[in-house]
Amino acid sequence: MRGRTFLSRGRALPVLVWAVSLLALWELVSWYLLEARHVPLAQSKLPYVHEIVRTMGDYAPTLLKEGRVTFGNAALGFLLGAAAGAALAVLMSASKRIEQLAFPYAIASQMIPILGLAPIIYGIVRDEKLSRILISGYITFFPVALNMLRGLRSVQPSALELMHSYAAKPWSVYWKLRFPASLPGLFGGLKIAAPLSVTGAILVELMGAQHGIGVIMLRNLYYGSSHAYMFWATVIVGALLGVLSYWIISLLERAVSPWQPDFRAKGGAR
Repeated sequence: MRGRTFLSRGRALPVLVWAVSLLALWELVSWYLLEARHVPLAQSKLPYVHEIVRTMGDYAPTLLKEGRVTFGNAALGFLLGAAAGAALAVLMSASKRIEQLAFPYAIASQMIPILGLAPIIYGIVRDEKLSRILISGYITFFPVALNMLRGLRSVQPSALELMHSYAAKPWSVYWKLRFPASLPGLFGGLKIAAPLSVTGAILVELMGAQHGIGVIMLRNLYYGSSHAYMFWATVIVGALLGVLSYWIISLLERAVSPWQPDFRAKGGAR
């Protein structure tokens, strides 16, 4: 445990130093633009960090309420997209014919820019909640399908031969061999898609929704420099929601697949 604690501190210290240095540099440049050079609209370009923090504290109830709406819709879309992607990966791994039919369309679907697709979906559905769910699911679908398919096919041929020698049924091969082997790839895709699903939900909110962190962001952007700190506060909250989604998936990965090398004790710690 001591070795693990030491390693954790050793990893956290450089991150802490970089974060503090970056914040100090940000504050210094902000002071230079605002106080020394008196650059017009400097608070919109690079505002004081302490003012952003103060604004987030003053409007914490509003930010939490709207952030909860965004995160909830993104989570629903993420779950639906992950389920659809995982199901398609299983089907493609089981049948080469299905892969040849489905995979080109899956790739082609990702060629559509989200910035162009979001208003189209919103215009067709005319429901802000459903639009956010669909866009978040769309973003999630492909990375999950691709990474899980790679994981399902990463099984060693010798392991498959051993299962076949025991006359294992196809579902048993998947459950006992292919699914465990696919978990690192699956969670890799989930960790890529989770923050992007939040971004997709915010993008739909910019199209004219009534609730969500994107609505507050657009409203304060419209009012200009007088609401610059509130605008930056919404940007930071949106980024934190993405970080939170990634962190949740990382914790789930550690709980579901603790045998991975990255999660094992290092340096002889027990």
